[in-house]
Amino acid sequence: MTRLDGGPAGGPWISLTTDYGLADGFVAACHGVLARLAPAARVIDVTHLVPPADVRRGAAVLAQAVPYLPVGVHVAVVDPGVGTARRGVALATPGGLLVGPDNGLLLDAAEALGGITGAVELTSPAWLAPEVSRTFHGRDVFAPVAARLALGAPLAGAGPAVDPATLVRLPAPVVRADDAGFTAEVLTVDHFGNVQLAAPGALLGGLPERVRVAGRLAVRGHTFGDAPAGGLVAYVDSAGLVALAVNNGRAVDLLGVRPGDVVTVTGD
Repeated sequence: MTRLDGGPAGGPWISLTTDYGLADGFVAACHGVLARLAPAARVIDVTHLVPPADVRRGAAVLAQAVPYLPVGVHVAVVDPGVGTARRGVALATPGGLLVGPDNGLLLDAAEALGGITGAVELTSPAWLAPEVSRTFHGRDVFAPVAARLALGAPLAGAGPAVDPATLVRLPAPVVRADDAGFTAEVLTVDHFGNVQLAAPGALLGGLPERVRVAGRLAVRGHTFGDAPAGGLVAYVDSAGLVALAVNNGRAVDLLGVRPGDVVTVTGD
């Protein structure tokens, strides 16, 4: 079993990733449930600023963060289907546990933590809030389950086993390579306006030092300063994916793209 007790330094770890924002009390309510049920647990807020209902963005943020977090229980809630027939699930991996909706949000993170070794549907009434809101499962389902798992309760207690093959998966992002370069879907755009593509970094390595990104001239570099001020640079980011940035600017504005768009990168 994956150790979640935090070792000699303290209690177990729980992380939270949501699209709840910071203007309302949703995040505080989830923290409050965790504090009531597992007061010794330490909580890391990954982000609560995932764009509303953007499951793919939430999945990418979670998957790119969890390998660097302490082993623990990772709660993610980007859940436009809350209150519908979609399942709530908990997944076991060699690197920790994941709790959230069965809408594709958790699966990339599960792979990043070593792959799914067990899965359950969250149906046990004793593990949930006495009254479950149809629209706030973060507070009434996912946080109570995470607290109990962090305290060492067995995964099987949360509900019946789920065949991992039946879990909802997001469509694979577009990535196509050819002799001239590659075409890839915009996966995420970060706070700085850097555009992350779904293409693995190796696809950039075979291109010359000058490339064209959606027809615009760019430098193939290693960091932002490899391009002149205002210049476009294509590089391999900290997640190992191809990304596009403007030195002292915002690539998303220069390129006029958004997540889901497709961008072509070729040798100049």
